[in-house]
Parts: sequence; structure tokens; C-alpha cells
Amino acid sequence: MLYPQNIEQKLGFDRIREHLNELCVSSLGRAFVNKIRFADNYDLIQKMIRQVAEMKDILAFEPQAFPSQNYLDVNLQLSKAAIEGAFLTEEEFFDLKLSLRTIQECLRFFDNKEPEAYPQLRELVGTAFSADLNLRQILDSLDKVIDDRGKLKDNASPELQSIRRRIQSQEIDLRKKLESILKNARSNGWISDDFSLTLRGGRMVIPIAAEHKRKIKGFVHDESDTGKTVFMEPTEVLEANNEIRELESAERREIIRILMELTTRVRPHVPVLRKAYTFLGIIDFIRAKARLAIEINGVAPLSLNSQIVDWKNAVHPLLFLSFKKQGKKVQPLTIKLDSEQRILLISGPNAGGKSVTLKTLGLVQYMYQCGLLVPMSEYSTIGIFRSVFIDIGDEQSLENDLSTYSSHLTNMKYFLINSDRKTLFLIDEFGTGTEPTLGGAIAESILEDLNRSGAYGAINTHYTNLKTFADKTKGLVNGAMRYDAEHLEPLYELEIGKPGSSFAIEIAYKIGLPKAIIDKSKQKIGNQQVSFEKLIKELEIEKKVFADKNVENAQKQRKLDQLLEQYNSLKSYLDTEKKTILNTAKIQAKELIKNTNQKIEATIKEIREQGAEKLATKEIRQDLVDFQESLVLEKVNQNTKKPTPKEEKEKEEREEIEVILGEISVGSLVRIKGQEALGEVLSLRGKDAEIAIGDLKTTVKINRLEKISRKEYKQKISSSTKIVGVDMNDKMMNFSFNLDLRGKRGEEALVEVDKFMNDAIMVGYDELRIVHGKGDGILRNLIRQHLRGYKQVATTQDEHADRGGAGVTLVSMR
Repeated sequence: MLYPQNIEQKLGFDRIREHLNELCVSSLGRAFVNKIRFADNYDLIQKMIRQVAEMKDILAFEPQAFPSQNYLDVNLQLSKAAIEGAFLTEEEFFDLKLSLRTIQECLRFFDNKEPEAYPQLRELVGTAFSADLNLRQILDSLDKVIDDRGKLKDNASPELQSIRRRIQSQEIDLRKKLESILKNARSNGWISDDFSLTLRGGRMVIPIAAEHKRKIKGFVHDESDTGKTVFMEPTEVLEANNEIRELESAERREIIRILMELTTRVRPHVPVLRKAYTFLGIIDFIRAKARLAIEINGVAPLSLNSQIVDWKNAVHPLLFLSFKKQGKKVQPLTIKLDSEQRILLISGPNAGGKSVTLKTLGLVQYMYQCGLLVPMSEYSTIGIFRSVFIDIGDEQSLENDLSTYSSHLTNMKYFLINSDRKTLFLIDEFGTGTEPTLGGAIAESILEDLNRSGAYGAINTHYTNLKTFADKTKGLVNGAMRYDAEHLEPLYELEIGKPGSSFAIEIAYKIGLPKAIIDKSKQKIGNQQVSFEKLIKELEIEKKVFADKNVENAQKQRKLDQLLEQYNSLKSYLDTEKKTILNTAKIQAKELIKNTNQKIEATIKEIREQGAEKLATKEIRQDLVDFQESLVLEKVNQNTKKPTPKEEKEKEEREEIEVILGEISVGSLVRIKGQEALGEVLSLRGKDAEIAIGDLKTTVKINRLEKISRKEYKQKISSSTKIVGVDMNDKMMNFSFNLDLRGKRGEEALVEVDKFMNDAIMVGYDELRIVHGKGDGILRNLIRQHLRGYKQVATTQDEHADRGGAGVTLVSMR
């Protein structure tokens, strides 16, 4: 049951129907569009929805494989063919041939698919075609006679082929004779060079100047508009033209005979062909619905054979198409009506989207129950309603002498009498049109009775008593169209669970109504109402603040997760490198010991071979000492990174060690001349000294050593052995992307900016925030000019006006 009679116009479904007509490619499909009706049979609706969903998949994934043209309506031709003695023309047979070929391509498409593919459309094929229809046989008969230009083929019959050959031969002979006459006339100057043979009345003639027409014997068939040229048939070709005309008459008679014979072959198949063309119309209709679904992102959500509305991200299809052309986006609607909250009371400011929400709910539900896919998320749930009642718009009636309010009450009377548990009702501006106190009271009574009926619905209102009633009544729930209370702008988002404010006072402020008027109105409506509106406004602002904070915290958490992942990856890499370096050092140490042992054994062998002579032994021992020193120095140099000349010079200037005077003794701290290695003297043996360089011990000539102070030694050892590191964990945990420079002078601020940027680059932040205040803009310009020197900085710009504007610089890193 639908109410009122013009419900399609009020919801906008008439425009959906018009668009479907445009998407059909034939009158066959448009006939089915005009037959669309609201259905409440669950199985029928599911069947229609699945058919469209399958066709949508075909158009999305196999658009070239399915026929898209020649959906021709030939029902008139079939009616003509059914009459004994009648025959179809070449053009009519050509339309029949093209459309039957389209039907054949549809059938071939499904025959080439797996049996389980597209089950609903395959079932439609099975019900539309019977074994009596031999489509291939009919098409073969048509192909033998009608060519691809819609004309009879020359070989349609032996007689036709013979006639056309004779016509062709006669026309060639005729043309030769006329060309000869034309050439002679041209040479005599009777016609101009640009004249050529032409046809008049189906006979081949020559054009000739009017003053020379008596110079050629023949018949004048026509003349030009100016009368200066006449078209003559010379006497010599009269018989030839007559013979061609007779052959053409014979050709027409043969064509009619062939067409009558072909019509006779088709006539027995007319009844089953009608069913085939019904199938073609249904396919065109379903294809149009699928094309609409693609345009509006329509889907087949989960459907239940019960009354429920649980939609996610639903949009008004007509608004979606309109915004799509303008490059804008529609704010989606998320709404839920179930057995616990059947009736939704929507409040909020005017132009906030209440009426659009109501129409979206009504139109989308109506479309689904007409077998159309609907624009919402696939994980939504949609139910089935037996009745849809709406009261939307001004229904003032001059004919029935009804005011707007009287019209609303008439609608409410119908709702109260006919509503039940399978009804969906939609009421816009509930209770308006009369004195507010009485209107609110009547509206509350009507709402109470509608709730008692078990019906489902949505109502738009501004009345506070209805919001209060919904808050304390089971089966009802408040909803609000969200509004930016800070900037006084609608957000077009529905929030279920709390009432909305009309923001009348705030909107009055925004448009510039005098403050005295607004203050006086506050006094008139009373403190309780003002407090209620103020509370709702404060809740809106607080919700927006916390929503922004949640987004900001989520972004920070993502950045922190990325940094921790980078840190763990770096730590793992360093641990692996450490193991590799230690293993390499062990291998080098083994090789060093091996070489040393070989040298010692060779030295001992040489001493024995020299007969232990004192001088030779001393020289050999000195060679061993030198070899040991070279190994030690080589090891020290390997562990010391060789600096570049520039670094070496800077190092000498920065870290030059002071040499002190005095005798070298046991315990002295020394440096080997020309080397960086520092050590401590362990013992003295004549001109030799045993020194310890780190964990290595070696013997060196005393004259190759320099004495240094203990203070210098400690500084050098600590600087060479201590590794200065950065605790990345600490950096990441304590780093703030916000730097406040308010009150600082330019030079002082730039120092802070450099420290801040170094830390930001180290921890890898993508976006930074520098607070410097507005003032005259001097500090802001100084900081932004300084930031341009960092190659890691991509852009600098003002913060959003709500969060500081020109007083804050946002820094985006590369």
C-alpha cells in the first residue's frame, strides 16, 4: 500500500524512471521501465535484485562479450507476417535479422559460460525459449536472402540472378551508346564539358543546351530550373531503355515472390518469436538497471524478509548523480531502525539536511522494492515493508479548501488508520502549520499512537516536547543533524542517540539580527529552553574538539609506530654488523699469530745456523723486534680510521699532544714518534723499553719514544676509546613536534629552531609546528626565511584559522 498517489513524484522516483528510459536502447526495454511497480513479495524482489546484480557483473567485467546494440522491436513486423498473403519488405526483414542475431549472441554468451555462472539470467533464458524455436534455422533462411546492407542478394533465386545480369548487360550497352552521342554533342559545342549522363524518370538521358535540342532526335523528359538545359532521351536508345524498364519490372515481381516465400517460412514461428522478443526487452530493461547501478555505485546489500533499516553510507541517488557532474561529494547517511528503535525523531537547524535524509530513506527503500540496486555499503542490511506512507512538502489544496495544516492532519488520519508493523512512514516538519503549543501537543499524541501501532518511520521536527517524549519512550529514538556550532555551518551528518538544536539564536546572530531583539527573545522563551539549546551547542563543540584530538592522536601513534619500526630495524642491523666485525677481527688475529709464530721459528732456526755468534744473534733479535713493532703499528693503524687531509689538519689543530721534558723511566707515559699510538713503559733494558699499547706489549728503542703528561694521556685515551651515542628511544619518547617561540628574540629563536630541526630530522617527523605569534610578522618571516636553508623542508604555511592561523607555521618535511 502506497500513500499518497503521487508518492513517486514526491520521492523523486519518477526521475529515476526517466533516467532508466534513457539508458534503454530500445522501445522493448522502455516498455518494461514503464511497468515498474513497488513490490512487497520478498522472493520476487530477490529474484529481480539478483538478475540486476549478475548483469552488473557482466557489464563490469565482460562488457565487450555481451551484445549492446540492435535491440529492435519487430512486433509490428511479426503481426504483419502472421497474416496470410502478406509479406515483409527487405527493410523489415533486415530489422528482423539484426535483432534475431542479437538474441542469438545473448544465448551464445550464456552457452559459453559454466553452468553455475549467472544462474538468475540463465533461468530467464530457459523460461523465454522453447524447443519449438529453431533460431539458427530462421537466421540461416534470412542470411541466404538478405545481405548485410538490408537488400536481397543476387543469388536469392536463379531467376533473380538471371534478370539482374541481363539488366547489367543492357545498362552497359546503353551507356556506351549514350557516351558516344554525348561525345559527339560535346565536340559540336552543343553541351559544355562538365555535363554527363543522368537519369530522369528511371531512364538514362543526356543533358543538352535548350537552343540545340532539335539537333538531336529524341524525347525531352525534363528541363533545368532555368530552362537553359533539357534532358533528352535519343531515339537510338529508346528501345534499350524500354527493355531495361521491362527487366526491372520482372525484377520487382521476382523480389516480391521471394519475400512472400520467406514470410511464409517465418509465419509458423511468429508465436515463439514473440516470446523471444519479450526476452530481448527484459534483457534491455535489466541492462539499463545495471547501467544505473554502475552510475550510482548501487549494490545488493544483505536482505531480510522482515522490517529493518540498517544502512551504512547510503546516499540519495539523484543528488549523487547531480553532485557527480559538479565534481562534488554527497555526505553519506548511516541510519538504523529495528525492533528496539522503530521510529527516529530527527531534529536540527533548517537547511541542515533533515528533509534530504527523509527523502533518501524513502527513495532508496522504494528503489530496492522495485528491483533496483541501491547506493550504500555492501555490509548494510535492508528489509521489506508492505506499505510506505509519506507526508513531505506543502499539500495545500484549493480544490478541497484545505490549509497546509489541514492537509497534514488529513495525511495523519490516513497514517493512523492504516499503519501496522509492516509500514514505513516518513513525516516532514511534524506538527507545524498551526499554533506551536497546540501543534506540539497534537503531534505528540499522534506520535504516541503511531508508536503503539508498531510501525517504522522517521520524523523531522523542531518541537522540544517531541524530543523529550522520544527520549523517554520505548521504540522511539532521537537523532540530530550535526551542526558546526563554532562556525554555524551544517555538516549534513545524521547522529542517532541525541536530539539536535535548531540553533535559532545562533543563526540570528550570524545573519546580523539586532542584539536587543535576540536578548528580548531569550527572555520570552524562558531560561529552561535557552539552557537546553546552550547545552546542545556546548556538546556539539566538545564533540568536535575531542574528534579532532582523536584524529591527531591517531596520526601521532602511526608516526610513533613507524619510528619504532625504523629503530628496531636499525638495531637489528647494528647487531648483525657487530657480529660480522668481531668475526673478522678474530680471523685477522689468528692470521697475525700464525705469521708471528712463523717468524719466531725462522729466527730461532737462523740463530742456530749462525752458531750463536753474539753479533749475528743480536742483529737477528733486532729484526724480530722490528717485525713485532711493525705488526703492532699495523694493527693500531688498522683500528684507526685514516682521515682525509682536511680532517687530519683539523685534528692536529684541535688535538695536538704536548710533549714534556724529562728522563723516560718505568711508569712513564709515552708516544712513539711519528705515530698516534700512546703507551706506558713497563720495563727498561739498556736502550730498549717494553711498553704497553692497550692490550698489546712491545719493545721499542728509547730514542723512538716521546714523554707526555698523564693528563694528556687520559684525554687522548678517553677521546679515542669512548663512543658518543644518541639514545634514539629517549629522543623519540621526549620529542615534541610543537615548538613555542613566543616572547623570544630573533637570534635566540633561530638557535632554538636549529636544535628543534636537528632533532626532528633525526627522529624522522613528517610535519612540524612552530608557534611564533602574529605581531607584525617579523619573527614569522625571519623563521620561514631561515627554514628555507634546510633541504629537508618541503613547504611552510599558515596553520588553520581555528588553530592559530598566521601565528603558527606548519613545516612539511620531504
